[in-house]
Amino acid sequence: MKIAIVGVSGAVGQEFLKVLEQRLFPLDELYLFGSERSAGTSYRFMDKEIMVKELKDNDDFKGIDMALVSAGAGVSRAYAHAITRYGTVMIDNSSAFRMDVDVPLVVPEVNPDDCKNRPRHIIANPNCSTIIMVVALKPIHDLSPIRNVRVATYQAASGAGAAAMEELKTQTLQALNNEPVVTHKFKYPLAFNLIPHIDVFTDNDYTKEEMKMYHETRKIMHADIAVSASAIRVPVLRAHSEAVWVETATPLDVSAVRDALQHARGVVVCDNPAEYEYPMPLYAAGNDPVLVGRIRKDLVTPNGVHFWCSGDQIRKGAALNAVQIAEYILKNR
Repeated sequence: MKIAIVGVSGAVGQEFLKVLEQRLFPLDELYLFGSERSAGTSYRFMDKEIMVKELKDNDDFKGIDMALVSAGAGVSRAYAHAITRYGTVMIDNSSAFRMDVDVPLVVPEVNPDDCKNRPRHIIANPNCSTIIMVVALKPIHDLSPIRNVRVATYQAASGAGAAAMEELKTQTLQALNNEPVVTHKFKYPLAFNLIPHIDVFTDNDYTKEEMKMYHETRKIMHADIAVSASAIRVPVLRAHSEAVWVETATPLDVSAVRDALQHARGVVVCDNPAEYEYPMPLYAAGNDPVLVGRIRKDLVTPNGVHFWCSGDQIRKGAALNAVQIAEYILKNR
């Protein structure tokens, strides 16, 4: 089994290395690819130093079984043919192919069988916020079909990459020291602030990030679910959180919802208000499961349920999900 990582120097690329090693992924050889700037550097994996090769449109991927790609949509589009031309399965973390009808969009806890139909040898990793949400939605949808979802996301700096995380650290120190706060990655300072704007605005005044959650949820869950989202950047380094309101076809008892979530793959229920136990980024960061809590009936709609969830954007929202896809392919080839 030969595996490649494309975009290894980024936050998700570095997490690919950790997740593959921690999960003892059964690979025989690992190849690392990056930009001209990162070519020649090396990274340690399983007590070996592996040098990064420059990503080029050549035959470097011949014989490689799967490529975990996180280098941005432009790079993915430009090099997809070079990566897949000899049958390499490209598991792509960008937005480049997510809504293409001939590219499956997969969260293994929700729609793993979609991996089997990949005519272009490409499988898309969904948006991080979508992944975290649909892992929690699936067991509820299995109880009663979901009709509508309203969600407010509270997204960490990690969603904008390693540089954004460093900027938040720097801005925090600048603010505490009464120094000018310098901003590069965001429109406004993120330290001690909330920014209700992630990605570019579309014609309907929703952002692309918010519309991704609408379209991707429907594709992943193979259901006509209406999703209305507000995406908010918060001054947290790592792990996204979401306040989710769900309307189902029939009323659901909260105990049944909680029980379904407790038995769901990839979910840990953290829901004991009397003891102040609920999901927080503090607990989700660096861990695999989506934490779900604050589960309660809606006070307005009889068929409504509320919950709050937190999940690590770099792990389950990106690297872990891609590696789980690779594990499924390996198990079912």
